[in-house]
Amino acid sequence: MKTHNEMINEWMQDPTFKKEYDALAPEFIFFDELIKARHNAGLTQAEVAERMGTKTPAIARLESGGGRKKHSPSIATLLKYAKAVDCGLEIRLIPGRSGVTNESINETRHS
Repeated sequence: MKTHNEMINEWMQDPTFKKEYDALAPEFIFFDELIKARHNAGLTQAEVAERMGTKTPAIARLESGGGRKKHSPSIATLLKYAKAVDCGLEIRLIPGRSGVTNESINETRHS
């Protein structure tokens, strides 16, 4: 049986798959950041949910990107999450960068 990474590496050989996968990179980065912040705070999803006044499944959906429903979290929700994990929230628009490159993805993931 192949691992998840082995399957992704194999699928990445398909140009159509790679294009679609790369298009999702900003979302992957964002949701990775949520989980990283929670882990850095030493909290479980249940603890974050309690601090936010919600339930654990809501945190799981938030951290996974909302599942197939593609619901984007509100800024108010993101602010509550940030406060719950002892972080601030910063949203930036970067002039001249209409897309995400593999280089910017790697910079963000490794910073």
